[in-house]
Amino acid sequence: MRVVLAEDLFLLRDGLVRLLQAHDFEIAAAVESGPELDRALAEHRPDVAVVDVRLPPTHTDEGLQCALRARRERPGLPVLVLSQHVEQLYARELLADGSGGVGYLLKDRVFDAEQFVDAVRRVAAGGTAMDPQVIQQLLARRSGRAQPLDRLTPRELEVLELMAQGRSNAAIAGRLVVTERAIAKHTANIFNKLGLEISDDDNRRVLAVLAHLNRDR
Repeated sequence: MRVVLAEDLFLLRDGLVRLLQAHDFEIAAAVESGPELDRALAEHRPDVAVVDVRLPPTHTDEGLQCALRARRERPGLPVLVLSQHVEQLYARELLADGSGGVGYLLKDRVFDAEQFVDAVRRVAAGGTAMDPQVIQQLLARRSGRAQPLDRLTPRELEVLELMAQGRSNAAIAGRLVVTERAIAKHTANIFNKLGLEISDDDNRRVLAVLAHLNRDR
């Protein structure tokens, strides 16, 4: 699986290269700036791009904008963005086209090798990998108003957060130490209360949930 990596901090970039190579990823390019990322994505057409949100020369959202441009030119290009802090606007921009193959992780997650590599693989396969803290903030932002989320039980909110991370019913059941049948029931209740169409497609249901959480009212 071929990866283009963009990170301006040398030690972190070098560490990510070594980590990904150790898990059988091929590093097509490892760059440190927005212009280099634009060229690398156009030239190498990777299976997945792992991109720091903030890159030179602007150190604002250069990396994210490069990734979004690449996705417009190559719809469905899998992109996992890394950020130092939760930026809800960046999450909304990344999810705006409604297609899968997207992820948003805080850089702290990079130090959990298993979690990070799993996120890269999930995104490369067309799935979604959202940082739990992003999900928590989206939930908190909406729960402060009169929203359908207020109708969810504490357990349903827990299941919703895990669902929005891209986890299947089986994975959620294992995490919460309950039966998969119980999770299926919770999932059906969540979709019913949020007014969303029930889907057996894991990625489609994740995107539906995230779209609902991101939607302004």
